[in-house]
Amino acid sequence: MESAGKRSIQPPLQGRGAQSGAVSTRFGLSEREADGDWRDYMALLGGPPVKLRTHVTEEHPRSIISFNTSPDLPFDRSINAYRGCEHGCVYCYARPTHAYHDLSPGLDFETLLYAKPNAAEILRASLAKPRYRPAPIAMGTNTDPYQPIERQYRITRDVLNVCLEARHPVTITTKSDRVLDDLDLLEEMARHGLVAVAISVTSLDPKLSGKLEPRAASPAKRLAALGKLVEAGVPTHCSVSPIIPAITDEFMEEIVERAGALGVRSVGWIPLRLPHEVSPLFREWLDVHFPERAAKVMSIVRSIRGGRDNDPGFFSRMKPQGVWAELFRARFRLARKRAGMEKVRIELDCSGFRRPEMGGQLRLL
Repeated sequence: MESAGKRSIQPPLQGRGAQSGAVSTRFGLSEREADGDWRDYMALLGGPPVKLRTHVTEEHPRSIISFNTSPDLPFDRSINAYRGCEHGCVYCYARPTHAYHDLSPGLDFETLLYAKPNAAEILRASLAKPRYRPAPIAMGTNTDPYQPIERQYRITRDVLNVCLEARHPVTITTKSDRVLDDLDLLEEMARHGLVAVAISVTSLDPKLSGKLEPRAASPAKRLAALGKLVEAGVPTHCSVSPIIPAITDEFMEEIVERAGALGVRSVGWIPLRLPHEVSPLFREWLDVHFPERAAKVMSIVRSIRGGRDNDPGFFSRMKPQGVWAELFRARFRLARKRAGMEKVRIELDCSGFRRPEMGGQLRLL
């Protein structure tokens, strides 16, 4: 794995979260050398870098529901309509998945995307199997179901249509107000107890957000989307995540306050996680954007992760330890209390599940 942070990158790469595109060596893959990329333009021509474009490859998998047995996750199945995510959040814990395909968890993850246009078709067939038993399907656990290319592909909407027809519950996690494009479906699903939507709000500073998560919706748009979902009667959760010490933790109390004022009843926080290649990418990002506080940030991160950049252990990966972690917990509890918010568990209804029709037939009742 490349040791990021030892190189000086000038100027910062605008519009992207990662600042480099090194291929991971975790799986013994050979290194690649860039030929004709944007850094060559800087070195040889002395001008601004060429704009990195997003490329989408369509793939047609044989299955679409991923099952897991992780003891510390609140769901046992998920759907990811896309691989890679154009939002470009530098801290995204899903970045290492691109390394499995000989691609960079850095720039490749946010520029070389994969779409699964037959996802709804596969889902319909899966739900129609006699042995299938329903439980909430989580969307947005790996890559955002409402990243920019969703507006073109509408795969998430197609999946929701199948779930509504089958009366199958779904949870959605996103950083985009594009979720409101499907408000008609979400309202109908909410009436049947089939959906809950979580929107992550990382900071309230649009400039900081533009560096951390450059192609995600602005904080103001995310908060506005939370309010519209509440007005529509959709069970809604505000996730203050990730909490990045000395970078975003200053916004914790105000985010909770604003969410409460919008009528959001469920709120939570998630600490920064830096698995595998995310750690050097994040360190590199700090050296580019916040060199004066990079050492402080990583010192606190390591203090809540047992002296390491990341703690991969079940349960402990979601529950940091130490003085700083206890401080964040205390601040969050107080902020939630001041906002008049209690611990809320959103329950979805599986009792109305009905297997979808196959072969183009329509359900009469």
